[in-house]
Amino acid sequence: MRNKYAIIIISIVALVVIEKENNIISRVSDKLTLHRTTQMPETPVSSSFVLMDDNSTYPDEIYTENGTQILRASQKGKKHILLMATTRTGSSFVGELFNQQGDNMFYLFEPLWHVERMLSFGTGGTNTSTSVWVYRDVLKHLFLCDFSLLESFISPPPRDHVTHALFRRESSVALCEERVCSPLVKHVFERYHCKTRRCGPLNLTMASEACQGKKHRVIKTVRVQQLDTLRSLVENPQMDVRLIQLVRDPRAILASRMVAFANKYQNWKSWAVNGEVPVEDEEVKRLEGNCNNIRMSAELGLSQPEWLKNRYMLVRYEDIARYPMQKAAEMYNFTGIPFTTQARDWMLKNTHTTAEASGVYSTQKNSSEQVEKWRLRIPFKLAQVVQDVCGPTMKLFGYRFVENEQTLVDKTFSLLEERNLLFHKIFLTLFYVYV
Repeated sequence: MRNKYAIIIISIVALVVIEKENNIISRVSDKLTLHRTTQMPETPVSSSFVLMDDNSTYPDEIYTENGTQILRASQKGKKHILLMATTRTGSSFVGELFNQQGDNMFYLFEPLWHVERMLSFGTGGTNTSTSVWVYRDVLKHLFLCDFSLLESFISPPPRDHVTHALFRRESSVALCEERVCSPLVKHVFERYHCKTRRCGPLNLTMASEACQGKKHRVIKTVRVQQLDTLRSLVENPQMDVRLIQLVRDPRAILASRMVAFANKYQNWKSWAVNGEVPVEDEEVKRLEGNCNNIRMSAELGLSQPEWLKNRYMLVRYEDIARYPMQKAAEMYNFTGIPFTTQARDWMLKNTHTTAEASGVYSTQKNSSEQVEKWRLRIPFKLAQVVQDVCGPTMKLFGYRFVENEQTLVDKTFSLLEERNLLFHKIFLTLFYVYV
């Protein structure tokens, strides 16, 4: 086991040494326009933001590798979608929306959990400068249906490519299909076992074959925050990568995390009850850093450098919650994946549900009721701290500030800016930052 860890660490160091990623941020083009689907009616709320150049084209249909001409993934009709988010932004719900697309979908729920866990072993945390490149390379392998790199991070290590420890296997329809369902093995406990049928441990070779038989691949992760680190992934001609970045009001995220991850947010609970929040505290600084990372990635995506043209979409949780079917159609339209009847039916069923089914980790939500419940849960002084440290991020995404407790709990006062005003602010912000 020690040798295994040593090999992994040496490999990671080698990856960092040879990797020199280009972090250039392009200037804002004066040809950028706000794209929305023609099928959906105009609404007064902020829409998903997809900035596209009307005259843009994809690279040549054919590329050459080792003297062999190969058809690009975009010309084969295969799609590779990365859902980027932070915790408590609705990413599980959006991931499940794609998971329910049908027989042509291969979906993975948080495969990078294994990587983060291994890189944190014995240290209590990951080295960001190292982990971002490892995350990217694992994603590349998975999009190409190659589980070999991920295997080196699964603990306990798979035997003959068979594992009972894949995180949240049951959250993937494709990994519980009959073709991937191996016989049950006595006395082998699989924590994340399939719910739809009785299956034995996951054979990753069979999973790879199932993946290759699917036309579309979607990976959901809350562990990739820096958009610029994904450039080589997006530009890889073997794939047709699209990125969807999910964001939410930072005040709502904090309120939700204090419930979902209560043990990790004891300090915030204590500050809410006992006194002022120490703004220099490590947890407050971490919140500020997370907000800045999200904002910088969004600014890069919205500025539409050549490598991201037509490949980046920014979606607010609040817009999905209030207009779920419209936003679902827009996301599917952006990805180029058919919005099937099966996915539509799932969306309709799971956005009009009961309070009992709308648990903290549930993908079933009565979405119109969920969007502002946090306003009654978070004390004003905590909301004020979030506004202070995440102000630029909130302004970019169109979240209004509150000045007192009364405004915070008054649901007749909208905390969301409307579409036209928000797009105007985004354009001006990027114009002054990059031009």
